[in-house]
Amino acid sequence: MTNTGAVGLLSVLLPLVLTPTPGQAQAVGYEKMAPLGEYLIADRNEEIALARSAAPSSISHDAAVLVLTRRGYVTAVEGRNGFVCFVDRSWSSAFDDPGFWNPRGRGPTCMNPAAARSVLPLQRRITDLALSGLSREEILARVKDAIAKKEFSQPEIGSMSYMMSKQQYLNDGAVHWHPHLMFYVPGDTNPAAWGANLPSSPVLGGGQDLPGGGRMPFTIFFVPISRWSDGAPADEHVGAHEAHQP
Repeated sequence: MTNTGAVGLLSVLLPLVLTPTPGQAQAVGYEKMAPLGEYLIADRNEEIALARSAAPSSISHDAAVLVLTRRGYVTAVEGRNGFVCFVDRSWSSAFDDPGFWNPRGRGPTCMNPAAARSVLPLQRRITDLALSGLSREEILARVKDAIAKKEFSQPEIGSMSYMMSKQQYLNDGAVHWHPHLMFYVPGDTNPAAWGANLPSSPVLGGGQDLPGGGRMPFTIFFVPISRWSDGAPADEHVGAHEAHQP
């Protein structure tokens, strides 16, 4: 897996997760990166707890945990079950997402062993580029160059992750959204093969067109579920503007 090719895999998913439904407030545009400190969590133990809240404790208790520093993600807790939990930041969203640099973004995620091996390096590279001071346009240019050179490796079969935290902050218009599972699929898979995005289907997702042309060469599907990682019903925690949507 190449470092340059790492950029942007998770951006396939987040524009779908982060798009407010009708009646929700639209995200405020964030044109450039905020001061780095606004993306960091000062208390390491708080970030560890937030990362672990992505999955039920039966999974996250024995997972490795990463925390974000000024030098990128570092391992704060060694794991025993092959899962890796961390708190995603806003720069994993799509390149044309108005919240790309939103410093409030917090997406607790726990990846299974297959995703930790084959998808997590992509996420860490996204972060490295964001922390290096590159603009959104410069990161996008590197992504397109990597695609043209076929420098991307594919997710392993069976790669998935948990995003079930009550404390997630996915964007300004859909703060908590819903707990969900994410599945990473090699290639440009037709959503119809999963029954995705059809009326009453629980499966959402697909591929992503890049601004200015081009397409990410992999697919992500996600499935909203009914309970948060602590077992509480999800409808007890969604914002009022979501709870009454049809």
